[in-house]
Amino acid sequence: MPHHRHAVTALDAPAAVGPYSHAVRAGGLLFCSGQIPLDPDTGELVGATPGDQARQCLENLRTVCAAAGASLSDAARITVYLTNMAAFAEVNDVYETFFAADPPARVAIGVAALPRNAQVEIDAVVALPDS
Repeated sequence: MPHHRHAVTALDAPAAVGPYSHAVRAGGLLFCSGQIPLDPDTGELVGATPGDQARQCLENLRTVCAAAGASLSDAARITVYLTNMAAFAEVNDVYETFFAADPPARVAIGVAALPRNAQVEIDAVVALPDS
């Protein structure tokens, strides 16, 4: 009997900073863990501005999607977590460069704090391509 869920490890993405998988495949969907703006090579937080941090988060998500055989453009829903909602327009400008056409559904949530003092964290639910 096939297993109903499969963990995905993205070797080119930043290492997980806790006991979680980069993503889990289940029922034709890929549930990507939240990505903070970590450099995949150094594991250090990068980006001085929320926009710079959002770009790194999305690049990391792109890498996780690729490890599962999907693309970030296959995202059905994105959640953006911000420690400062005043930065929403700046983050939105960067976000738009990743999803210029046919963007996914999205939620933006203001939070008090994020791991490693990041200003932005982004997760995704991605529709897996038919195999």
